[in-house]
Amino acid sequence: MSGPAADGALIRSQGQVEAFARECFRPAGESGPGADRVGAELEFLVFDRADPARQVPIARLAEALRPVTPLPGGSRITFEPGGQLELSGRAASLPGSLAALAGDVAAVRAALDGAGLVLAGIGLDPVRPARRQLRLPRYEAMAAYLAPPYGPLMMCSTASIQVNLDLGGHPAERWRRAHLLGPVLMAAFSNSPLREGRPSGWMSGRQQVWAHLDPTRTSPVPATADPSEGWAAYLLAARVMLRRDPADASAPPTLTASPTSRCPTAPPSPTGSPTRPATAVRPPWPT
Repeated sequence: MSGPAADGALIRSQGQVEAFARECFRPAGESGPGADRVGAELEFLVFDRADPARQVPIARLAEALRPVTPLPGGSRITFEPGGQLELSGRAASLPGSLAALAGDVAAVRAALDGAGLVLAGIGLDPVRPARRQLRLPRYEAMAAYLAPPYGPLMMCSTASIQVNLDLGGHPAERWRRAHLLGPVLMAAFSNSPLREGRPSGWMSGRQQVWAHLDPTRTSPVPATADPSEGWAAYLLAARVMLRRDPADASAPPTLTASPTSRCPTAPPSPTGSPTRPATAVRPPWPT
């Protein structure tokens, strides 16, 4: 959860990307900022109890949650482009993280229940078509980059549990195990076989959607003797999704973070570089 890009600093060169990757694999201490902690982000679809096919406006969600905000366990409430509700828990020990999130989920569930709304821990919306509510520049750029049909589905119709782990005292081994366990966890928790009321052919409809997105940022990181080298190469090869421009965040389709593969016609971003390459790269397996 802690790292060299946590303070919002821009990474502007290949050398800085490689240094960032090496820092990611620095063994953590037993206490302090590099402690071995767990954090989780819980995403939920929200349905109207009286009419599950109706889209729930974000404004209605925010009003229903106002009496329980801030949450007792400290989770931050945000919304995804389609109105999915996300709880971002604080990093803590595993028991502490689970206890805080459980309390926050209970508070959110009770508040929404009073407003006729239901939380659903499902990977892909089984009844409603993708419909975007948020129109921020970064979401406009993301929508253009990912393109239909799977881009809108990922942005507006999917939900997941994202587990964030410090790499501990043996980062290379934990990295290796994460890649081995990812497919197992995805299979074990597959719960989204329906899309718009019909079987999708996948037990995890969310994984089906993810498999059809940009492979330069969603495929597993290739195994290498030095995982930091493999991670750096992966980051540099990933296509840039958006730029740090509040007016127009879109990026040219062939632009990557690597100076050797930058699109020759790409205009420079306002800051002189694309946005941080690691913030929207999500290997290996969403569950």
